[in-house]
Amino acid sequence: MTDSQKPTTAEPANPRMAPWPERMQKLAQEAVNPQLKSFYEAGCVDPSTPVAEVPMVALDFETTGLDPNEHSIVSIGLVPMNLQRIHCQQAKHWIVRPPLPLQQKSITIHGITHSDIDQAPDLAEILDDLLAALAGRVVVVHHRGIERPFLDVALRWRLREGIEFPVIDTMAIEAAIHPRRQPGWFDRIRGKSPVSIRLPDCRERYGLPYYSPHHALSDALASAELLQAQIQYHFSEKTPVGELWH
Repeated sequence: MTDSQKPTTAEPANPRMAPWPERMQKLAQEAVNPQLKSFYEAGCVDPSTPVAEVPMVALDFETTGLDPNEHSIVSIGLVPMNLQRIHCQQAKHWIVRPPLPLQQKSITIHGITHSDIDQAPDLAEILDDLLAALAGRVVVVHHRGIERPFLDVALRWRLREGIEFPVIDTMAIEAAIHPRRQPGWFDRIRGKSPVSIRLPDCRERYGLPYYSPHHALSDALASAELLQAQIQYHFSEKTPVGELWH
């Protein structure tokens, strides 16, 4: 680690400790779909729970674009984890058939082609397995503007009900650690570059190995390892999970 990578104290990502247990109970009562009702009934930990005691699952989607109302999920990767261990043997990866056509731009990014999705299942066909893997765990993502909104819209389209769940966003944590990411005019003159909070660049700051991006499973694993490093360097294993989730 360089001097710039030494431990610092980061501001909590969510200092108000969102009351997710109460929210999950309410959603369980309101849910009509039995798959979603079962998911919500699994609940989640109390926000005061030390993060070291929290069961988590790192999740990543590859999609046909960035707008959940106009684009679709094409692959899902997830890895169960906690601060002590990443459970790679329990990892799952699916390619799913999107209801909307693939776009050449997205194919170039993630490499999933028309032939890959021709025989792939619809998201509804693997939903039981996906929800079972997420149930009762806090979801870890890198940029919460993708996984939760895309899954919410996808389920509204299929089940007529959306989905909510707590997430720990490693990108948001990194943004809090580097609040002044854009250099001022003097630093720009001196050639200083902005601090990137993209997943590969965040990992590089912690000395984590490079993984080729835009594969849902490897990106989920990359996010899991990044969170472990962030907690080690900027927080404590006793940090309440409610200070980290959204």
